[in-house]
Amino acid sequence: MKNRRRALVLAGTGAALAATLIAAAPAPAAPADPAAPASSAASKPASVHGGGTIFFPYSAKDDIRFTVDADSTPWTRPLPAPGGEKGLPTDARGRVTISHHYAESGFTATAEAEVDCLVTGGRTATLTAVVKTSNVGWEGKRIGISVQDGQRGEPDRVGFSWAVANVDVKPDGTVAEGTVGTCMAPAPFTEVTKGAFKVAPAPLAPLPKP
Repeated sequence: MKNRRRALVLAGTGAALAATLIAAAPAPAAPADPAAPASSAASKPASVHGGGTIFFPYSAKDDIRFTVDADSTPWTRPLPAPGGEKGLPTDARGRVTISHHYAESGFTATAEAEVDCLVTGGRTATLTAVVKTSNVGWEGKRIGISVQDGQRGEPDRVGFSWAVANVDVKPDGTVAEGTVGTCMAPAPFTEVTKGAFKVAPAPLAPLPKP
């Protein structure tokens, strides 16, 4: 079936395309003591959890859903290259599922992927995952996803590497879908119309002791 060969979400565009109030004028807060131990909240690992339906303008009639359950597990994925024996501070684990129901044909493309990298900045996270099962031939493919946890009434947002980004233009002028490195994903360019995501940010983990 033609739709089985189309990338998820691409839909024919191709690869080209807390603060407590203190009354009566409090004195300015003293600067933080750099020697003080970090709070328990600050020591918690980064994570992204949730799920939702997005609106993608190039597939406006389609039902496109993401679920993400990802937790940071620094220095747990050793690399074969010299210096990578302890892994990376962005190592992570978890699962991503994707479903894209094409309104025109009635076909639903699906994929389930294993998270291998997660990094956060404020309420935005980028993560990557390697597809384990799929009905569109994506097994073994690394995909990049970004999630923005909306604040002050703003919607959550999601971005993904295989739609309007990540095009590799070769020296001869031909184009192809580029590879996705760990934690590489575009900005969260779509809005979540149903559901929600929660991003728990955290700084990069310190270097492991020798």
